[in-house]
Order: sequence, then C-alpha cells, then structure tokens
Amino acid sequence: MENRRGKGLSFARRIYTPRIIGLGIGSISVIGALYPLSMPGWVWALLLFNGIAWPHVAYLISTRSPFPYQAEQRNLLYDSLLGGFWAAATQFSPLTAVTILSMMAMNNVAAGGKRLFLRGLLAQAAGIAVAWGLFDVKFDPSVSLTEVYTCLPMLTLYPMAIGMVCYQLAIKLSEHKRALSALSRVDSLTGLLNHGSWKDLLNIKFHKCQQQQGQATIALIDIDHFKHINDVHGHTVGDAVLLQLSQALREHLREEDLAGRYGGDEFSVILPKMPLHAAAQVMEHLRETFSGYRHAQIPDLRVSLSIGLADFHPSFKDAVMWLDAADRALYTAKNSGRNRVKISECTAVHSASVV
Repeated sequence: MENRRGKGLSFARRIYTPRIIGLGIGSISVIGALYPLSMPGWVWALLLFNGIAWPHVAYLISTRSPFPYQAEQRNLLYDSLLGGFWAAATQFSPLTAVTILSMMAMNNVAAGGKRLFLRGLLAQAAGIAVAWGLFDVKFDPSVSLTEVYTCLPMLTLYPMAIGMVCYQLAIKLSEHKRALSALSRVDSLTGLLNHGSWKDLLNIKFHKCQQQQGQATIALIDIDHFKHINDVHGHTVGDAVLLQLSQALREHLREEDLAGRYGGDEFSVILPKMPLHAAAQVMEHLRETFSGYRHAQIPDLRVSLSIGLADFHPSFKDAVMWLDAADRALYTAKNSGRNRVKISECTAVHSASVV
C-alpha cells in the first residue's frame, strides 16, 4: 500500500511542472482567441483559475489523496474537460482548438497510454458539450495574426517540457535497468559474482586465451567441513564464514581478478595473465590467512580451505575442460587431507614439460 502511494506521488510530481507550463502558456493561446469575442466576466475568471491556480490545486488534491495515482488520473481528465470547453468557447478557431486539443491528447498518451487517451477524448467531448450548451454551437474558421503569436509558446515550450520529463524518466529507467542487471550478476550474500555470471566470464576468458595465446589460471576454493559448521553452529555462523572468505578474496586478489560464489561453500576465481606458480602463491597466502579466522562468539571455531588450481592449456577444447581440471585438483586437495592447495596434474605436467 505504501509502495503504491509512493509511486502515485512520484507520478504527481512528474506531471506538476509540465501542467504549470502547459496550462499557463495554454491560457495565453485561449486569450488570443477569446479576446475578439464578447465573453462574460466569469469566463475570464475561470480561464485565470485554470491557467494559474489549477495546477497547484490539482497537485494538492493528488498529493493529499490516499490514492495519489487515481487522483492524478482524474485531474488529467479535468484538464481534458476544460480543454474541450476552451476549444468550443473559442468557436473552434482552427489554430487555437487544434493546439489545445492535440497538446491535451499528447499529455494523456504520455501519462496513461491508450486508455487515458480515450478517456481524455470523452472528457474533451463533455467539455465541448458544456460550452455549446452555454454559448451555442459556433465555428469560426478564420485565424488572426494575434492567435498565431499567442499559440507559438504552446507549440514550442510545452513539447519541450514534455520531452524533458520523458528524457528524465528514460534516464531513471536506464539507471534502474543497470542496477537490476548488476544485481542479477551478483550473489546476494557475498556480493561476488554468482554462478552463472562467473561461468559466462570464464567462457570469455577461455576464448580470449585461445585467440591471443594468453595465460590465465583458475582456482576452485572449498571451505572444509562447511556442512558441519552449519549443523553445529547454525547458518548465521556459516554465513559469517562465507562473508569472511569473500572479504579475504577481495583483499588478496587484484582488481582484474574475477571472484565468484560457485556453489554453497565453493568459490571460484579467474586470475588473468597470471602463471600457475604465481597463482599458487596467492592461493597459499589466502589459505594461510583464512586459517587464522576466529568468530567472536565461537573462539574455538577453526576454518580451513581446500583449493584446486588449473592454468589454461591449448589442448583444452572448451572452458568446461579447463574447469574440470581445476575441479579434479580440488578433489585431490580434499582427499589428501584438506587444508591445502593442489595443482591440476595435466597442467603440472605441461608446466614441467615446458621447463
């Protein structure tokens, strides 16, 4: 409910300034057409209210309503009603009538699409009927030079105001889209890349290494006995361990390195342009540092890491083979006692043959 009200208030604020500009300069167009006609004083008073006071009254009505969006939709229909009234009151002088009615229609389309446009047409028709009932049905096909000059502000300034509002809205939508795109790529707990995003980047790095004969190493990191930590100490403590590891990765990795949460307790890292021995040193330092982690409420908790490494090899047909090599190295690290860094056998053999 509160969210809907917030959106309604935002809608009312977006329309507030264009309404001030549109009705203000629109009343100038009406004055140019009404001036030669003999109109009673109340018509001029209504025109002044509509052009000057109504935008502020409409804003107060919508912002103080429990349902601002619906209130603002009604206000737009009142705008259309009076637009039809002024078109008929000016005896449908072509330039003035077309300017008023078309600008009203443009505003309704921009604010509410097809539905509001059609409802606006009905409101304009009602306004025309009221004016004809008061002043009889009259048409004046002539256009004076005064009307041309008084319609120019409406024809130039109001479309600019609508365009600015649409531009600002497009900028906000673009920002929201970028934010949503970023969120869809990030793990909600750790803030690192999620599984899908990291694998996408792994494929990109693999093809780049293939094309440029480049060098890169990937690491798979597993928190030893993480299920036991969750079972004994609870998921809150488990989450704290995951967060600590994500923080440690940020501190130990370079800006160009790509860290992600590959699974529940498994993390993955791409180390571009880093040879295997250098990557092993980085991961060993990470393992040693993380082994010193202590939880404030559980000082006897000990945490260790098993890490598998594999560097790029031209014999890999795809990124899956590269990832499998690192996974086998991780499996070896876990099966040989855990809390250690292991290098993939195929990449180790390759490195030895190069030496």
